[in-house]
This record gives sequence, structure tokens and C-alpha cells, in this order.
Amino acid sequence: MKTIKLTLLCCLLSAFTFADVSQSEKDALLALYNATNGSSWNTTWDIDQPVSDWYGISIENDKVVAIDLSFNKLHGKLPNDISNLKFLRVLNLSFNKLEGDLPKVLTEMSNLEELKLFSNNFSGTLPSDIGNMTNLRILELYNNNFNGEIPSSIGNLIKLESLILSSNQLMGKLPSSISNLKSLKVLSLFDNNLLGTIPSSIGDLSQLEELVLSNNAFYGNLPGELAQLSNLKTLLLSNNGFKGNYATLKDQLPNIVDFDLDESNTKGALATLDSEDDDD
Repeated sequence: MKTIKLTLLCCLLSAFTFADVSQSEKDALLALYNATNGSSWNTTWDIDQPVSDWYGISIENDKVVAIDLSFNKLHGKLPNDISNLKFLRVLNLSFNKLEGDLPKVLTEMSNLEELKLFSNNFSGTLPSDIGNMTNLRILELYNNNFNGEIPSSIGNLIKLESLILSSNQLMGKLPSSISNLKSLKVLSLFDNNLLGTIPSSIGDLSQLEELVLSNNAFYGNLPGELAQLSNLKTLLLSNNGFKGNYATLKDQLPNIVDFDLDESNTKGALATLDSEDDDD
């Protein structure tokens, strides 16, 4: 009798130890594998082995919580099935050859905290309801071919700390809702086709450490509120159409390390930060 009980206990412990993810999550991973030419990845999966043994997959409590397949030669489009990974917190597919539009179902993945899809060949517009991903802390989509405007719903991502959309083909104005992102530390939008003036509400981003807007079509006077960003270490604004003499701006930012403002656009102009403040 003791032998039988011991055997049952060992079986139960073994089943617990080797417990794997649900079939729904496994199917979602297999859809990703098949849609991105998984057999030709740099490091591929042995799909006959438990998911816990698959490269780049992190599991907690039998749930897939992270995927890191960066630099892994993924080629193809993201399948809609990826949204079945309900508990996923990190999705890093950077430095691959993924293409096509971002699946709209991505915005249903409400537990995502990090979405890193940079250095691929994605195209199309950013989902208008991207603001539904309210747990995002990191959104890095740079070096792709995204076009269209930055959705105003992005202002709903109030936990966001890093927003990097550089080196795409984005156009239109900077949405005023960006001023809602009070936790933002990095805002990088360089090398796009963005235009318009910089809203004075940029001064509300008190945690901002990096502001990179170079190589766009922004114009007008820089808002005096930039001087309120006391945590700024990097301010890169060259190759735009800004006007004004901002020689004192650098001195007003106590932690600034990297500062680049195209002097050819600002030299000789009459407006100054001080005079703007007086006008206010």
C-alpha cells in the first residue's frame, strides 16, 4: 500500500514539474512559428519538445509571459493568433525581417508591458486604438516603414516610459495627447515627416530625459516650457524649421549632455525664450 501511495505521489510530482502551457497558447506560438518561417530561424524550435524548452520563451505558472526572438531571422507577417497569448507581458521581435501591417488584434493584448518590433519591415498605419494597451511601459517601433499619423489614443498609455517611433514615414502633427504621458522618459521621433509646432504642453513631461525630434518638418518657435524639463539629458532638434535665438536654452537645462539645435535656422531671429515668457 505504501508503495502504491509513493508511486502515485511521484506521478503527481512529475506531472506538476513538467506541466506545460495550454493548447491555446501553444497553438498561438505554432502560428507564429509557421507564419515566420520558423524552420529557417537562426535558433529554431523543436516543436516535439515542451514549450518550456523552446528558445526565447519565458513561462510563469504555466503561462507564456515573454517572447524574445530578436536577431533570429524571422521572415513573414505576424499572425492574428498571437493575441491568444493572453498573459504575455513582453514581445521582442526586433532585428528581423517581419513585414506587413501590425495586426489590429495586438491592441487586445492588455497585459503587454513591452512591445519591441524595431528594425523590421513593417508598414501601414499604427492602429488607431493602440491606446487600449494601457499597461505598456515600452513601445519601440523604430526603423520600419510605418506611415500615417500618430494616433491620438497614444495619450492613453499613461504608464509609458519609452516611446521610440524614429526612422519611419510618419506624418502629421504631434498629437497634443502626448502631454498625458507623465511617466515618459524617452520620446524619440527623429527621421519622419512630422510637422507643425511643438505644443507648450511638452513642458508637462517632467520625467523626460531624452527628446529627439531631428530630421522632420517641425517649424515655429520652440515653447519656453522646454526649459521646465529639468531632467533632460538629450535634446536633439536639428534639421527642422524652428525659429528663434535659443542660446540660453542649454544653460537652463541643468542635466543636459547632448544638445543639438540647427543654428542656421535660428541665427539672427528676434524671438528669445525670455521674450516668449514675457508674452505669456
